[in-house]
Amino acid sequence: MPDLAAIAARHTGSPFLAACRGEPHDTVPVWFMRQAGRALAEYREIRARHSFEEVVHTPELAAEVTLQPVRRYGVDAAVLFSDIVTPVQAIGLEVTIEPGIGPVIDRPLRTSEDIGRLRRLDAEEDLRHVLDTVSLLVAELDVPLIGFAGAPFTLASYLIEGGPSRSYTRTKALMFTDELTWHRLLDRLASITLSSLQGQIARGASAVQLFDSWAGALAPQDYERFVLPHSRRVLEELEGMGVPRIHFGVDTGELLGAMAAAGADVVGVDWRTPLDLARQRVPEHVGLQGNLEPAVCLGPFHQVAERARDVLARAGGRPDHVFNLGHGVLPDTDPGILAELVDLVHAEGVVQEPADDR
Repeated sequence: MPDLAAIAARHTGSPFLAACRGEPHDTVPVWFMRQAGRALAEYREIRARHSFEEVVHTPELAAEVTLQPVRRYGVDAAVLFSDIVTPVQAIGLEVTIEPGIGPVIDRPLRTSEDIGRLRRLDAEEDLRHVLDTVSLLVAELDVPLIGFAGAPFTLASYLIEGGPSRSYTRTKALMFTDELTWHRLLDRLASITLSSLQGQIARGASAVQLFDSWAGALAPQDYERFVLPHSRRVLEELEGMGVPRIHFGVDTGELLGAMAAAGADVVGVDWRTPLDLARQRVPEHVGLQGNLEPAVCLGPFHQVAERARDVLARAGGRPDHVFNLGHGVLPDTDPGILAELVDLVHAEGVVQEPADDR
């Protein structure tokens, strides 16, 4: 097992970790969701020879793909290259990643009996390839590694719908018609997610992000009743492991306060909610991550710069801001634009002294 104390000491001056904790640092840190992937020619070269699943299941390949954007962009954190459905694949569910579609489940889970197919996850046994990737990365990286996992609701939506959905009809039908089964399902998924994140931290991940990508499909009262208890369990049980916990969802402007209440140190904000408005919805002790519109990066850099400066201004120079996009890097993004964006944030992001009560 890695020397976690040595890893922590190596990243003592990390602006990313300092921002996650609201501690003093000199420059606004930046990383990008989906910073590894199709926007990079070097990634496409690997994918021309290997399938997505082969990359994820081969630690040397997954580590290389994780490192590529760190070298190219100069970001302040790496994010593990994997997928939110990898843990449920590891316990035997037939899930494939279809190009242009996403996760597709051969036999969806839609009844109480189906939940029996979700066995306990042993991270060291079932996710050995993922954890070996983490070990390779922490031995080489000069910046912190962010581990991640899918939140119980988002995993449930894939497993119930059978793949991506726009309406989440089957998911909501189970939620509203069989609440007991619903909570049993999310409890199982919370255990799987928790085990995955604990394993990544034990191998040296310096922070984790819980992706509840599709929680924005829910009304606030439904999120609080059907989802929040399970996400809270994951985040609160990680508290004692000493790493920052980021909680992110798409179109979750009305849920930001509840997502923070789940036990997050930082809440990710998508591009629909201005950061100064998000700040009003999140407790003072919780940081914010975001939130440049990803599609802006498809345009000329002068436009990207203007919008990035607006994000920085709305963040108000607070020390608990991590610059990011409002969702993932789009495949057609010019890597040169992202490299210039990192330089701009580092050069112009002014950090104020933290408040005494942070």
